[in-house]
Amino acid sequence: MMAATREHQTVPLSVLLKRELANERVEKPEILYGQASQSKKGEDFTLLKTECQRIVGDGITTYSVFGLFDGHNGSAAAIYTKENLLNNIIAAMPPDLNRDEWVAALPRALVAGFVKTDKDFQERARTSGTTVTFAIIEGLFITVASVGDSRCILESAEGDIYYLSADHRLECNEEERERITASGGEVGRLNTGGGAEIGPLRCWPGGLCLSRSIGDVDVGEYIVPVPYVKQIKLSTAGGRLVISSDGVWDALSAEVALDCCRGMAAETAAAQIVKEAVQVKGLRDDTTCIVIDIVPPEKPAASLPQPKKLGRGVFKSMFRRKSSESSSQIDKEYLEPDVVEELYEEGSAMLSERLDTKYPLCNMFKLFMCAVCQVEIKPDEGISVHAGSSDFGKLRPWDGPFLCLSCQEKKEAMEGKRQSGDRHSSDSD
Repeated sequence: MMAATREHQTVPLSVLLKRELANERVEKPEILYGQASQSKKGEDFTLLKTECQRIVGDGITTYSVFGLFDGHNGSAAAIYTKENLLNNIIAAMPPDLNRDEWVAALPRALVAGFVKTDKDFQERARTSGTTVTFAIIEGLFITVASVGDSRCILESAEGDIYYLSADHRLECNEEERERITASGGEVGRLNTGGGAEIGPLRCWPGGLCLSRSIGDVDVGEYIVPVPYVKQIKLSTAGGRLVISSDGVWDALSAEVALDCCRGMAAETAAAQIVKEAVQVKGLRDDTTCIVIDIVPPEKPAASLPQPKKLGRGVFKSMFRRKSSESSSQIDKEYLEPDVVEELYEEGSAMLSERLDTKYPLCNMFKLFMCAVCQVEIKPDEGISVHAGSSDFGKLRPWDGPFLCLSCQEKKEAMEGKRQSGDRHSSDSD
């Protein structure tokens, strides 16, 4: 009787083989992409890279990167970020990770890469800034980091819409307004004299209407480069990503943007979204769009994604978590991961919260390496990211992660604990 019971609970070999074959098919979906742009100021830049190698030379561990950089007050910050951000992110990744560990380490590495890129650019004393929306695709895993008001959306093959970026416009983000005023900045509209105020909410000095960006050394360090990060795992049916600058989103809703290009190949779709946006508002700003189709090998791109099942303007809940089923329901268990799963989401501007990682992830990162710029630091020189926080007294002195002196000063400036004018001499050269 016991043997019969055990035999009943054993997963049939045919199911295991079927699952293995299915994994092989969907593990490496095809990435089809296209971009389009209509230029007003020439300050939008993109980065499109496929077949990046996680392990150099093996040709198998590949991932793709798509970035949109919408510059303002000149293009220097956008160009610098395009050229350096990916290298800074990868430099912050621990070595010798397997795939699951690599994906899990990405959110912290993205934060470190964004902050290092901002710090390095500001030391060049160039006054421009840029938004960044940066997507890394590894198989069915999508990790998006964003500062500013460009936006990344996903439509799953099932027809559901997911927002993978945050909007850091002061006009629509009360939490960010409170953070900036608490750090010593002022938030208000442009005063035309006589008490009349016009336009969107802006941060003063500088007049920037964003609360997060890379660059903008002249505005104040409370305009931080710490990105909102969201990580998901796609269903095995794939989906379509749309990354666009605010020139698109000021004119089109997510649903309209997706509907206007349904059934089109990625490059045609990107051009159609830009065309629709310009028709609505005119070419008031650089208007750029990247469309990425993540297609299971056996699924033709033209059929992805399907029309939405819901009525216009009605969204399902942001994410459906995979339900936990009894282990005895073998057939259902193997059919199941066909839903979009949220793996990680964090938008705090505090480095102490963003760089701290729980076990076992914390053990992957080297302790005596600056968590931002990756320089080696001696055990007695590192400053804990928790230094100065209310919980620091509860932590042991050797609790990391640690920052070098330069990155600690950057952290204090972002938190309003040091005047933005009190920078390194290299910042003001």
